[in-house]
Amino acid sequence: MRQRVLIVDDDRLVADTLRMIFVVNGFESEACYSAADALHKARSFVPELLLCDVTMPGQDGLQLAAAISREMPTCQMIMLTAYLSNAACVELEALRMKRPLKLLSKPCRPELLLKEAGELLGHRVLNAAS
Repeated sequence: MRQRVLIVDDDRLVADTLRMIFVVNGFESEACYSAADALHKARSFVPELLLCDVTMPGQDGLQLAAAISREMPTCQMIMLTAYLSNAACVELEALRMKRPLKLLSKPCRPELLLKEAGELLGHRVLNAAS
């Protein structure tokens, strides 16, 4: 069974590109473009990994991460941000949730993203470029 990754970014091109990177590398992947849609999708898709932008209109990625953490405590999480200033907020939310939140900066090289996802999910991604 392929591991499921839920990708959330309000930039459709980013979300769809990340989804394709994971699909090509053997994951089952879905893309959502808002936190509200992602929470709804997560309830039926039940991802093992949430890959989520921090800064989005409406509910942000940290609010989504907290909600998914409550409903799916085994779901691993990687947060993405283009703003270095978000690092402190991510660290604070991780403390509040009492669980690690990995933070990667955007843009992120696909091989790094796949490496981090593989480490969190406990497997090596074979097709990732080195």
